[in-house]
Amino acid sequence: MDRFIKTFSIPIAMAILVLAVASCKDSNKDSRQSAKFEVTVENTGQAYPILKSDAFTTPVGASEVGPIKPGQAFEFQFTAPVGAHLSLATMFVQSNDWIYATDEDGIALYHDDGSKVTGDVTNQIDLYDVGTEQNQEPGVGDNQAPRQSGPNTGPADDNSNVRLVDDSNLPANNDVIKVTLTSTSTYGFKVRIENESDSNTLQTSEGGKPIPLSPGVWLVHAASQSNLLYKVGETDYGNGLEALAEDGNPMDLKSSLADETGLTVPLSPGAYAVYTDSNPIFMKGQPAPGNGIENVAEDGNPNMLGTALQSENNVSASGVFSQPVGAGEPGILLPGHKYTFSFTAKEGDLLTFATMYAQSNDAFYSPVEAGINLFSKGTPATGNVTDQIMLWDAGTEANEEPGVGSSQAPRQSAPNTGPDDSNSNVRPINDGFDYGDVASHIKVSIRTIQN
Repeated sequence: MDRFIKTFSIPIAMAILVLAVASCKDSNKDSRQSAKFEVTVENTGQAYPILKSDAFTTPVGASEVGPIKPGQAFEFQFTAPVGAHLSLATMFVQSNDWIYATDEDGIALYHDDGSKVTGDVTNQIDLYDVGTEQNQEPGVGDNQAPRQSGPNTGPADDNSNVRLVDDSNLPANNDVIKVTLTSTSTYGFKVRIENESDSNTLQTSEGGKPIPLSPGVWLVHAASQSNLLYKVGETDYGNGLEALAEDGNPMDLKSSLADETGLTVPLSPGAYAVYTDSNPIFMKGQPAPGNGIENVAEDGNPNMLGTALQSENNVSASGVFSQPVGAGEPGILLPGHKYTFSFTAKEGDLLTFATMYAQSNDAFYSPVEAGINLFSKGTPATGNVTDQIMLWDAGTEANEEPGVGSSQAPRQSAPNTGPDDSNSNVRPINDGFDYGDVASHIKVSIRTIQN
């Protein structure tokens, strides 16, 4: 009997020991702090109606700011994407408040087939009365820039609306101004504004006179953006056009336009992963893996990456974020909007994700390669973590100027288009182009929520 008890006691003791060890392991595992997190990805950029703008102020060959006289010219250069339009304005100096300007839609810089518009485009320039000052005989009035006692003199116009000048006694537009476009590169243009008048072009009660043209402004914008300088039939916007039209001073208008000028950068749907050990999305200095990060970085499509992350052994949670908060369906993230996603993680877990800088060839926002640590000494991470976000170059497609290149998602003919990058490694973006500061386009914050 004692032998039986002793014999039976040995496996019982072993079982108790095994259970104790297992219980200890379970206890160690369960002791890790866990929490449920919500991550917000916000587009902190601005939506701009104008892509580029500036003033032209100094005649070609001159060293000082001033108007162009007969035989002189202004020139300026810029790059613009396919589909862009150009608007400009310069003062008819022998007037109270007249400008030569493009119409409300501007000049199309590309033909429908994508080829560039070049050559003489003067037929798209007209003479407009800005409606801010009462008109006098052109070339004679004492409230006109060449003869006035000071800027902004003269009584207000009875008709304050912007309108085409209707005066059969005036010279034809092309006898005063010539505007030509020249291609300088794949997306580059040079604009030349020439003064075609001579000493007798403007016939007045005091005899023939030339017509100087003042410094002015130019802006590049989408075809869908019109009425940026003025709207026919409405009053001046009060943003500086009056100073240009009355005094030939473009600087106030230049400043106002600058406030509305910039690159609108959407963010794409993305994918995220909660993981341990190595980053499951990419490795710095290595070619992009075939897990779908190329699809995110080039085309803003996270589906392949989201699927691939589900099968990674070191990933405990993953998913796709694609529907802006408050939207009825998935879509890109425009300025002022946000994505959110949530997951449960344990102490020692890291977070990474990827979302496309949509005005690029293959740039994406993602945390530092090491990921975001979701706990610090057992305390869940909370707050703004944007300082841990970087703009990465996927190395899968050659870079073009942001917002201009035809192989970039908003303008490409189809997904996965564009020549290969000569450097195929994933790396922090550093190609000489201006992408803006990270915080000017994206804000990432974390908070804990109830399980």
